[in-house]
Amino acid sequence: MKRRTLLLWFLLTMLCTSALALDPDFDKKVKHDFADSNGVKIHYAALGKSTAPLIVMIHGFPDFWYSWRDQMDALSKDYYTVAIDQRGYNLSDKPKGVEQYDMTLLVSDVAAVIKHLNRDKAIIVGHDWGGAVAWTFAMMKPELTEKLVILNLPHPKGLARELANNPQQQKNSAYARNFQQEGAHTRLTAEGLAGWVKDPEAKKKYVEAFKKSDFEAMLNYYKRNYPREPYDQPNRFPDIKVKASVLMIHGLGDTALLPGALNNTWDWLEKDLTLVTVPGSGHFVQQDASEMVTRSIKMWLGR
Repeated sequence: MKRRTLLLWFLLTMLCTSALALDPDFDKKVKHDFADSNGVKIHYAALGKSTAPLIVMIHGFPDFWYSWRDQMDALSKDYYTVAIDQRGYNLSDKPKGVEQYDMTLLVSDVAAVIKHLNRDKAIIVGHDWGGAVAWTFAMMKPELTEKLVILNLPHPKGLARELANNPQQQKNSAYARNFQQEGAHTRLTAEGLAGWVKDPEAKKKYVEAFKKSDFEAMLNYYKRNYPREPYDQPNRFPDIKVKASVLMIHGLGDTALLPGALNNTWDWLEKDLTLVTVPGSGHFVQQDASEMVTRSIKMWLGR
């Protein structure tokens, strides 16, 4: 019988009071490598024992593997944490053409990393576009998906429903429609894309990573995969229920992805759903509420 679980985990920070400070030697400990995805090189950063259970982390826009630094540092004691640069970003390849950013290829990139690491499956973690990839990965490749963790990306069918019926979500998605316009990438800069990063030292790394990235490729995610008007057209995502257990963490201050899209997520799942909502946190919840996110993931995985 399907379990539908809605937990108020706001007491986590009261029950677990020790700080989760990033190891000052974090960058030195991380190992870097590349996986081949049908000729496209996918860069990844790894931390932890290579024999431990595998976690693959997928960033969104505008971001790169470093977004997961706090989670990698804390979870690497028990897991082999691997954070990828999605194609188009930082050190991964940047193939030309909108079709090169189709969701099926983004899913294949994640599968290529798992295969490269000689694993049969992984815990998949995704945020924003990485969340969309993670949802689709779990639908298309259930045999490779041990568990699923999604940060600030409602199930694609939930988002499609809100775009079709919620005027506020339509209004708040204007940025995506702008990104779908030809030439939109010419208005982007590395410094502007890194504007959301609060930590000054991390921001420097972001600017450097974005200067290595392809802005047109970044927006190809929107051109190829984001719903277009009229929003009542059939949803492009697979009509397949997720077979893995799911943890969703959503910062309620996210203005791009409103929380109404979280409703009825359980209709598209076969197993249990745990939903953690975080008041006061914005879209980048893994950094806005880093400690709470990390502890939530760790406790959920250790159930």
